[in-house]
Amino acid sequence: MRKEYDLSEVKNLRKNPYTKKKRTQITIRLDSEIVTYFKEMSDKTGIGYQNLINSYLSECTKAKKELTWK
Repeated sequence: MRKEYDLSEVKNLRKNPYTKKKRTQITIRLDSEIVTYFKEMSDKTGIGYQNLINSYLSECTKAKKELTWK
């Protein structure tokens, strides 16, 4: 692999479609069973487990799902 590449002749570069979606990096503590579940789903779907968690939470937000405490 080269140390440097000349990209001066590259035309029609496509912008990253995800740059409009701004995400905030946080630290969160989750039960190990939850992480294991989403990692297993990640293996099945080919989608990163953090993206799966984000998608699930996004669905909950859009549906305005309320938590029930036992």
